[in-house]
Amino acid sequence: MEDIEIIELYWARDEAAILESNSKYGGMLNAIAFNILSNHEDCEECVSDTYCKAWNTMPPQKPISLAAYLGRIVRNLSINRWHQRRALKRYNGAEVIISELSDCVPSTNQVEREIEAKELSAAINNWLKKLSKDDRVLFLRRYWFGDSVNKLAGECGTTPNKLAGRMYRLRQSLKYDLEKEGIWL
Repeated sequence: MEDIEIIELYWARDEAAILESNSKYGGMLNAIAFNILSNHEDCEECVSDTYCKAWNTMPPQKPISLAAYLGRIVRNLSINRWHQRRALKRYNGAEVIISELSDCVPSTNQVEREIEAKELSAAINNWLKKLSKDDRVLFLRRYWFGDSVNKLAGECGTTPNKLAGRMYRLRQSLKYDLEKEGIWL
């Protein structure tokens, strides 16, 4: 079923929307949640909460890309869950990802106002557009979808160490571009 048809099911308040969403995007949503949480039960709960949030926000929302809309929801819910669990010192799934980006992206404490966050987002998007397709996909799979370096290295036909070096150079490039745009760490 096409995204537009699934969105129409949400707008019509037809519960088939959730079944169709799960059929089409359940695997992707589970992968995003699991890469952040490293816990199947929490992962399933976040995916379920994603469908609930989509149900409650459509209407009035009418997303252009259902995959991106659901992906953003599950990612945010998973990160929130991770923060809750981290406070209890029980998870470390996303800790490596966050620590890798910490030296090139300012923390939310430094980006205090919404306009600064939008400027940061625009600068990162502009930087991503400058990358080759392979580097852009690699960066997003690592830092948006949370795929492991080992998994990405296997798919790229390289060693994890070489891929880690490549990811380091991408982060340094992002840091340089952000500083050039006047966004200091």
